[in-house]
Amino acid sequence: MSKHLQHDLERLERQLLGLGARVEDAVRRSIAALESRRADLALEVMAGDSEIDAVEVEIEEECLKVLALHQPVATDLRFVAACLKINNDLERIGDLAVNIAERSSSLDRALPFPVPEDLRPMTETTAGMLRMSLDAFIRADVRLARRVLEEDEIVDDANRRIIREMVTQMKSSPEQVDDALLILSASKNLERIADHATNIAEDVVYMVEGDIIRHRGAELQGSPEPRRETRGS
Repeated sequence: MSKHLQHDLERLERQLLGLGARVEDAVRRSIAALESRRADLALEVMAGDSEIDAVEVEIEEECLKVLALHQPVATDLRFVAACLKINNDLERIGDLAVNIAERSSSLDRALPFPVPEDLRPMTETTAGMLRMSLDAFIRADVRLARRVLEEDEIVDDANRRIIREMVTQMKSSPEQVDDALLILSASKNLERIADHATNIAEDVVYMVEGDIIRHRGAELQGSPEPRRETRGS
């Protein structure tokens, strides 16, 4: 690998991690706005979306530049391809955080509404999946990426419990239907964020092993020992 290519790949990696940190913060703040009914915090998340979008475009342009200038092969090529896909997933996660924030700003502050107990653990698991998937990317760690895939079922289960709880709440307190629907929407958006974190983990497996594992489900369990490669091999 040439020094110029190595330098550009390292810069690309730093940019992607910076975007990941922004997106993770947006997710956490959007849920905090929901739980505390802080419209000002929700507005901050919404205002920050344009910056996330701008960084996403910059990273895509950087990826295309690396492809055009260096014509990378093997692991280097898979690294750039993974960056393009992860970049898109992070931007979508940012949009989902905005969706949660928009709904948070609509909650009735004057009408107390019980936030489901599962929402905070679900948020922590989802944010943890995002962080873990980015750590797996940095370390080229397939084992860590597969842990993210396992965590996805935890988020799905929490989403199902919240749905059941909100349906029960709407039946018992019809006057709180609007707030319950907002909670349902937030839970669904968290579940979709976890799906995007799973996508990132799958991209890490592709980057390291050259193996496309989408849509395999339970087949991922008991996978063979990952083979490690260095860039350019």
